[in-house]
Amino acid sequence: MSGEEAEPIPDRGALEYEYDRRRPAYQSVLEDMERLMRDKLEDEGLRPGIKGRIKSFDSYYKKYIRLLKQARLAGRPPIAINDLIGLRIVCPFLGDLVVVERAIGKSFKVLETERKGAERSFREFGYESIHLLIELPEELGAARSGLDVHSCEIQLRTILQEAWAEVEHELVYKAEFTPFDEPMKRKLAALNANLSLSDIIFQEIREYQRRLSDELAKRRSVFYAKVEESIDTPFQAGSATRRAFAVAGGAPPPPDEPGAAGVHAEEPDIPERTEASLDDLLLEALYAHNRGDYGKAIAIYGRILEANPPKEAATVVSKHRGMAFFSESRYAEAIRDFTMTLEYDPNCYKAAYFRGVAHSVLGQYGAALEDFDRSLQINPFQFFATYRRAQAYWHLGDYPKVVADCEAALRIEPGQAQAEELKSMALGRLEL
Repeated sequence: MSGEEAEPIPDRGALEYEYDRRRPAYQSVLEDMERLMRDKLEDEGLRPGIKGRIKSFDSYYKKYIRLLKQARLAGRPPIAINDLIGLRIVCPFLGDLVVVERAIGKSFKVLETERKGAERSFREFGYESIHLLIELPEELGAARSGLDVHSCEIQLRTILQEAWAEVEHELVYKAEFTPFDEPMKRKLAALNANLSLSDIIFQEIREYQRRLSDELAKRRSVFYAKVEESIDTPFQAGSATRRAFAVAGGAPPPPDEPGAAGVHAEEPDIPERTEASLDDLLLEALYAHNRGDYGKAIAIYGRILEANPPKEAATVVSKHRGMAFFSESRYAEAIRDFTMTLEYDPNCYKAAYFRGVAHSVLGQYGAALEDFDRSLQINPFQFFATYRRAQAYWHLGDYPKVVADCEAALRIEPGQAQAEELKSMALGRLEL
């Protein structure tokens, strides 16, 4: 390129003056973009940390000169700087990065994607992050049509990647020299590897917790369906049993299930797996529980309890085994396990409630009342414990207390049809 054709050396002072003049407008675009990004991610149920930044003039000028040099060497016009404004999105877990990146792709036009650090070997150090370049949405670009801002850089990092990037910036980029001896490089590589491994372990723990939570939710759903099948049928509108029940005010027929008398199939053998952790065993038991393989679940819960786990774990496992016994209609054994749970944790109101339900199925309404009372003393804001205590009072013929408990239950969940029905039945009995 000849001297006449070459662009003049840029006037740094003039560039800085123009940059500073536009800075308030850049800031306005950045704030709008940050607000829009937050709204879009929240629409997807995501709430990561979001930080905005405007490129400093020093960084802008260095990049401007670098791009200008490259353009002159290539004999072409310089490439526009496309990261004047940027957002950094920081997530707790590695898995969140994938979800956030997918959500951004859904809501914005992605121009470029770069995965920094992915090419490094485990012997090297350096931060990892995902860099996206997105086009400014029309609603932002139209309002700032006079500006040289058409895109926004997005950096996606985990909290630990963010921490490493901050430390690396101080140790490497801001220092007068970078470590060049092998021992120092190995130390930095080891630190980076530890943070990367921590990210992986955190993600594994989170995935385990999610699987466990999903299985617990399924197990609760099946258990509550069994409870309703066992003791709610006489109170359901349209039921022949309910109509006879309302007139006679008597107890329902005893449960006609083989496990009610304590007769049950032999529990299956669980192969010894000494390498399995208690967490692995619990998840295996929950899988079996949710498949309806209650015998296997009971056996695995038993293995966990035989290992003398910490009291907190024993509380959870004994309660689950009681629920599995209940699902098999082995009510006496369920009561035994719920009692064990209350010995581990006297404030476990759910165990008291579950034991009350088991007593109700067996027609032991006095014991059921004691359990419901205990559960409600610990946590008085329970609809079903209050409602099922009203059911127990019905069986005992104490209709004023039925009405009182139904009204209390309806204060917790107004308009609940079950409580309205039972209250109406009790008022009908009081008018006879």
